[in-house]
Amino acid sequence: MIIPKILVPILIFCCVYAGAQVPRRIQQTINSAGNGNTKGRTTAATADTVGFQQRNDLKDSINISYHFLDSTRKLYIDSGVNDFDKYFPVPSNYIYLGNNGAAAYPIIFQPNLTAGWDPGFHAYDLYRFTIEGTKIYRTTRPFSSLSYQLASGKEQMIKANHTQNPNASINFGFDYRLITAPGLFITQNTNHNNYRFFGNFLTKKKRYNFTFVMLGNTIRASENGGIVADSFLNDPNRKDRFSVPVNLGNASQFQTNPFVTTVNTGNTYKDFNLFVRHYYDVGQRDSIAVNDSTTEFLFYPRLRFQHTFQAGSRSFRFKDVFADSAIYKKWYDIQFAGPADTLNVFEKWKTISNDLSLISFPDAKNLSQFIAAGVMFQNINGTFTNSSEKFYNLMVHGEYRNRTKSKKWEMELKGEFYVNGLNAGDYLAHAKLSRYLNKRLGNITVFFDNVNRTPSFVFDDRSSFNLGTNVNYKKENIISFGATSNNSWLTLGFKNIIFTNYSYFTDFYNTAQYSSLINLLQVTGATKVKLTKRLNWYIDAAVQQTDGAAPIRVPLFFTRSRFAFEGVYFKNLLMSTGIEIRYYTPFKANTYSPLTGQFFPQDTITIRNRPDIHAFFHFRIKSFTGFIRTENLNTVSFSDGFGFTKNNFAAPNYPTQGLIIRFGIQWWFVN
Repeated sequence: MIIPKILVPILIFCCVYAGAQVPRRIQQTINSAGNGNTKGRTTAATADTVGFQQRNDLKDSINISYHFLDSTRKLYIDSGVNDFDKYFPVPSNYIYLGNNGAAAYPIIFQPNLTAGWDPGFHAYDLYRFTIEGTKIYRTTRPFSSLSYQLASGKEQMIKANHTQNPNASINFGFDYRLITAPGLFITQNTNHNNYRFFGNFLTKKKRYNFTFVMLGNTIRASENGGIVADSFLNDPNRKDRFSVPVNLGNASQFQTNPFVTTVNTGNTYKDFNLFVRHYYDVGQRDSIAVNDSTTEFLFYPRLRFQHTFQAGSRSFRFKDVFADSAIYKKWYDIQFAGPADTLNVFEKWKTISNDLSLISFPDAKNLSQFIAAGVMFQNINGTFTNSSEKFYNLMVHGEYRNRTKSKKWEMELKGEFYVNGLNAGDYLAHAKLSRYLNKRLGNITVFFDNVNRTPSFVFDDRSSFNLGTNVNYKKENIISFGATSNNSWLTLGFKNIIFTNYSYFTDFYNTAQYSSLINLLQVTGATKVKLTKRLNWYIDAAVQQTDGAAPIRVPLFFTRSRFAFEGVYFKNLLMSTGIEIRYYTPFKANTYSPLTGQFFPQDTITIRNRPDIHAFFHFRIKSFTGFIRTENLNTVSFSDGFGFTKNNFAAPNYPTQGLIIRFGIQWWFVN
C-alpha cells in the first residue's frame, strides 16, 4: 500500500505551507519565464553569471535560479500554463503504448550519441530521474512545489520538490515523483517511483566546492503484448476495453487496483546512482566590504583540481508467471515443458567510476571560459541469468568552452576516447558555435557530433536478453550536424544524421546490423501566431526523410497545434484555454517486444491515425496552477451508438486510450 504512506508526509507538508504565497518578485520571474513562446530558450538577458544575490531580509521577495551539472548558465523556473508538456512526463513528440508510464519512443528520431558502456534498455527512459537532469538551485528562501494529477482509469501522478539555501554557501533539496496508471486495457498497469536528493556546498572563501546527487528509479510496467486482433475494437459488446483479449497476462488474474504494484507479466527496471564531485581552486583572492561588519569574499580561479566519483546499480527483469507456451514459441522460439509455465529473465549491473580532471581558466573573471582535461576509470560488473562477467573502461577526455563576457558568442568543443577496456576504441567528438545577434533575431547555432560506439550490450551474446543472433557486431558510427535559429517569434532547425553499421532488432528477439549508409534528414520549426488580441496559435512541425530500405521508420510530417484563448483577468487569473491537435502522416510504426523491452521496425502494417484532439482549460492564480483536460476527442464514434471507441494506434496491435478526463493542480510554496 504505497499511496497511503505517501499521503501522510504530503498532508503534513500542505498544512505547514498552506498559508504561503509566492511574493511579487518571484511572481514576476515566473511570469516572464512562462507566458510567452520562450519554452526551452535562453536569451542573453536571462543567462548571467551564477551567483548569490544580496537582499534585504525584511523585504517580501525571493530570487530563485538553477543550473545543471557541467553548466554555469543561470536558468529560471518556468510556470507558464500554455503548454501541458511541462507538466506531463511524456512530451507530445513521443509515441507511447497507451497509458502514462508505458514504453515510449520519439516520433522525431533521436540517435544515441553516447560512447562507452550502455546496457541498451531505453523504452522507459522518459520516466527516470537522471544525474544530468539534476538542477542545482540558488534561492533566498525555502521553496517547494507540490503537484497532483488524476485521470480516467484511476491514473494518478504525484510530484514534490523542495530546495533551500540555509546560507549563501549551502543548497540542498529533493525531488519525488509517483506515476500509477492501471490502464484501460488488460495487463497494462504501470507504477513508477522516482526520488532524488541533491546538495551543493561552497566554502565562504569560494575555493572548495562539494556537490552530491543521490537518486533512484523503480519502473514497473505490466505488458499485454497488444490486443489479439483489431476487429475486437469494433465489437459493440466490447466497448469496455477490459473485455478485449490480449496476448500476454492472465486476464482472470488481473487487478485494476492502483495500490497493487506487483508485476506478474511485464518488466521491472530498477536503478540507484550516487554522484559526488568536489574541486579545489587555485587563483586570486579578493573581497568586498558590504558594511562595517560584513565582508563578501570573492575568488577568481586560474586552475581547478576536480574529482568526480560515481557508483550505480541497474537491474532489468522480465517475468511472466502465466506464460503462454504458444505465444513464446511463436515470438521468441522459447519452448516450455507445459502449456503454461513461469518465465524469468534478468540482468544486473554495478558500476563504479572515478574521474580526475584539471581545469584551466584563461580569464579568471569569466568562469564560462575554460580548458579541461581528464581521465576516467570505470569498473563494471554484470550478473546474468546463467553467468557473470567483470569489465572495465579507461577513458580520456578534453573540453574547451568559451562564453564571452558580452554573452554574444558561445563555443563548445568536447572529446572522449576509450583507450582500453570493454569499449576500447569508442570515441565522441562534439562541437557547437552560437552567436547572439539581437533581441529580435535571437541566437544562431551550428553544431557537429561524431560518435563511434560499441553497440549496446543487449546486442552482445552474453546478455540475458540476447535470445537470438550471436554475432560480434562492428562499431556503430553516427555523424550528426545542423543548425538552429532561435528567437522570440520563430524557431527553425535543420539536422542531418548519417549512420554506419546501425544495430537494431529485426523482430521480437533477433538482431542485425545494417551495413549500408543511412541518411536521415530533419527540418523542424516552432512559432506563435497572434490571431486576435486574445487568441494565439502555437505551431510545432517537423519533416523527416530517410531511405525507404533503411531499418528506421519515421513519419514524413509531424505537427502539433494549440489554438489558445489567453489573457490575464481579475489581476491574478492567468488563463489559457482552447484546442490542441496533434497529427503525423501514416507510416509503418515500430512494433514492441515486451520481453526484450525493444521497439523494432516492421514492413507489413501502416498506422493511419486520426489527428489527436484535446480540449484544455489551464489557469494560474498567484501560486496555484490548475489543469482540466478532455483528451482524445478524436475517438468519438457513432457506430452502434455513441461512444469514444475509435481508438488510434501507437504500434501494431497497441491501441491508445479512448476519452480521458484529466484534472491536475500544482502549488508553489515559499516559507
